[in-house]
Amino acid sequence: MSNEIQLTDASFDQEVIKSAIPALVDFWAPWCGPCKMIASTIEELAKEYEGKVKVCKLNTDENPDSSAAYRISAIPTILLFKGGKLVQELVGLQPKDELKRHLDELIK
Repeated sequence: MSNEIQLTDASFDQEVIKSAIPALVDFWAPWCGPCKMIASTIEELAKEYEGKVKVCKLNTDENPDSSAAYRISAIPTILLFKGGKLVQELVGLQPKDELKRHLDELIK
């Protein structure tokens, strides 16, 4: 069972912007090789940070409005939100320890 939240354009505001806890949003697409490579890392982070960070995935092909709103031009792109505000943007494949470092900063 995955702890990740599957976002849509319709649920983005409620799940991310209005979230009481920080949120990580993984912008991805099914055809994207690097997205598949980072998927297991995102899943592990969802378990490790459960209750501290909301870990979400957004399929850019199915949800073009959110992708356009945040000017996503390359995937995977990971956006970190705190208090409804975008605080960090990470583009491309990221090592797990790097993502953990950013998440630990986010929940301080």
